[in-house]
Amino acid sequence: MSLTVCAEAGSPASGLREDAVRVGIIGFGKMGAIRYEALSQNGLGRVVAIAEPQGCSRIKGVRHHETAEELIRDPGVEAVFICTPNCFNKPLTIQALRAGKHVFCEKPPAFSASEVEEVMEAEREAGDRKLMYGFNHRHHDSVKKAKELIDSGVFGRILWMRGRYGKSVDQSFCNDWRSRKELAGGGILMDQGIHMLDLFLMMAGEFDEVHAFVSNLYWKLSIEDNVFAILRNRNGLVASLHSTMTQWRHLFAFEIFLEKGYTVINGLLTSSGTYGEEAMTIAKNRNSTPAVKWTDEEHIRFEVNNSWRYECDQFLRSIRQDTPVVTGNSRDALKLMRLVDAIYRGD
Repeated sequence: MSLTVCAEAGSPASGLREDAVRVGIIGFGKMGAIRYEALSQNGLGRVVAIAEPQGCSRIKGVRHHETAEELIRDPGVEAVFICTPNCFNKPLTIQALRAGKHVFCEKPPAFSASEVEEVMEAEREAGDRKLMYGFNHRHHDSVKKAKELIDSGVFGRILWMRGRYGKSVDQSFCNDWRSRKELAGGGILMDQGIHMLDLFLMMAGEFDEVHAFVSNLYWKLSIEDNVFAILRNRNGLVASLHSTMTQWRHLFAFEIFLEKGYTVINGLLTSSGTYGEEAMTIAKNRNSTPAVKWTDEEHIRFEVNNSWRYECDQFLRSIRQDTPVVTGNSRDALKLMRLVDAIYRGD
């Protein structure tokens, strides 16, 4: 668990509710710091402990543990956020559930669907403990608006979807834990493509047929640097995915075409700020010529990334109100990892 990048954070926020959930964060690298800031914004949770072997988190009033096991045993911690390299996600989730903790774990939930089933068994044994996975893309305001549009039925049913999600990496990536299959579980599919697959599932439900090409033509590592996948469900809806780290620029594009219109999301507000502005285009189609003109499109720009806060809010409210985790639960994780398995098998 020492394979994290140290990050500094500010002081805990004031104005906390008396019943704020007492949170422990395992791994205080980039993601640990992001989750800390999101928790500090809403007042529903209070970070009381951090486990980071490098001892780099400098936050007053927060207990520091050298190991994940120490934090999980901490009686003052109600909920655990797991922000570690991928290989620790499954075992730490199971360990924390068995210790009676609520668990929020970053993606991927595990390395395969069968491993998710092992987690789900521990979840059942834990009874009323909440388990949620960090797929924050579902919580971006543009994605939420697209989902509302689809659910409204105004544009009819979805005909097809296309998702492109790529980034540029340099030679230093080869020294990162993400470049090692035994630590990351896979390459660009586990890193970025998994988010796009999750959005496909969010918008259209499960898929029954998968065809894929997985390659590592450029970086020649044990992990893939490109994935091309075609998915189809029983209703004939087709979704295509290209996930890449040989694109030499950061890009996010999510297109949904329906019977009576379309919506396209280009760019994504992220902590790195490298995917450009988050912009959404919406338009109705025409059944007769001329086709839709550029002037017919509605353009919406989003200036704030609320996804981290929305996600933490949902998890903490489910704990305090004892309600089910609606988005990012273990059932969602199982459906997603079945798709990931199918893509790796499909090459």
